[in-house]
Amino acid sequence: MSERRIARIVGAAALTCVALTWLQFPLWVIGAPPSVYDGAGYARHLFAIRTTALVRVLMDQGIYVGMMVFAAGFRHLVRRARPESEWLGTLTFGAAAVWLAVTLVADGLMGGAVLDAAGGDADGSAVRALVLGTVLIYNGSIAFAITGLFLASAGWATLESGVLPRWTGWLAHVAAASCLTSVPAMFAGPIDAHGFYNAGGWGPAVIANFPPLIWFLVVGVLLVRQPRTDRDHPTVAQERPRPL
Repeated sequence: MSERRIARIVGAAALTCVALTWLQFPLWVIGAPPSVYDGAGYARHLFAIRTTALVRVLMDQGIYVGMMVFAAGFRHLVRRARPESEWLGTLTFGAAAVWLAVTLVADGLMGGAVLDAAGGDADGSAVRALVLGTVLIYNGSIAFAITGLFLASAGWATLESGVLPRWTGWLAHVAAASCLTSVPAMFAGPIDAHGFYNAGGWGPAVIANFPPLIWFLVVGVLLVRQPRTDRDHPTVAQERPRPL
C-alpha cells in the first residue's frame, strides 16, 4: 500500500470522527435532563429518551473505531517520516488507546443506566450511581487529561518528524492546553449542567472539545489532500521485469 493511500485512509478516519461528533451533538440537546443528583427524575428522563441515548452510545463506537485507525496510521506516518520519532508516534497511539478505553467504560455505564430505565421501573439510586460514574470520564477530567496527553504527543511528533506542517503541531499543543485547563473542573463544587466551570458544566465540555475537533478536521483535510510522493510510484528499475 502506498504512503499516499495510507495518508488518505488516516485522514478519512479523522474526518469520520469529526463528522460523527457533529452529527451526535443534536442528540445531546434533546429533552431537559434533571439534576444528576435526582436519581428517580433522571431515570424517567432516560426512559423518555432511551432510543436517542442508545443511538449516542452506538455513534460513539463509530468514533472510537475511526480514532484507532487514525492513531495507528499516524504512528506509521511518523515512523516513515523520521524513524527517530517513532517513540512519539507510539506514545500518541498509546494515549489514544487509553483515551478510548476509559471512554468505553463511560459508555458502558451510561448504557447500563439506559437499559435499567428502559424497563420502566428503574432503581433511581442505581441510575444515579451509573450516571455519576460517567461524569469524570465522558467529557470530564479523566478524559480531558488523556486527551491532552494524546494531543501533546501528536503535536510533538509533528514538530519532530515533519510529518505534517509545523503549524499543525502548535495547533495540537494549543488544543492540549485547552484540555488541561479543564481538568481541575472536578474541584469546582457540585455538578451543574447550567454552570460554566464544574465537573458537569458546559464550559469544560466546550473548551476541551472544540480545539481538538478543529485539529482533527485540519489534519484530516491535509492528509486526504496529501500530494503524491516518489514512494507512490515504482521506479523504472522496479518496473523492469526480472530476467528468468
